[in-house]
Amino acid sequence: QLQLVESGGGLVQPGGSLRLSCAASGFTLGDYAIGWFRQAPGKERERVSCMSVSGGHPNYADSVTGRFTVSRDTAKNTVYLQMNSLKPEDTAVYYCAAKSVRDEAFCYSYPSSNYLTTYAYRGPGTQVTVSS
Repeated sequence: QLQLVESGGGLVQPGGSLRLSCAASGFTLGDYAIGWFRQAPGKERERVSCMSVSGGHPNYADSVTGRFTVSRDTAKNTVYLQMNSLKPEDTAVYYCAAKSVRDEAFCYSYPSSNYLTTYAYRGPGTQVTVSS
């Protein structure tokens, strides 16, 4: 069965950190572009980051640039989203998603990369709440 599962969400105080994990089963994440998305109540879904199939030069939303970092562990078939200096406005359900695409320009040049529906696989999401 092909699936993605996120973990690592929770409640954290402003200024704190969390690391989200996105584990794949049934397929190799290294063969896919990986997107992280989030959706807060009453707000539109936002693409937080996008990593191409090579894993190089991830793309980040302006709202998280300098605070969030995406990385990949091919041995564990897992992608991580390290979130530092968290703010209350980061509160949302976070999703990871995977798309089989070889074009290194996918994350930067394809408007469709901004939409979760573009990706073939997605996880159920993990809640992140930033509050004092």
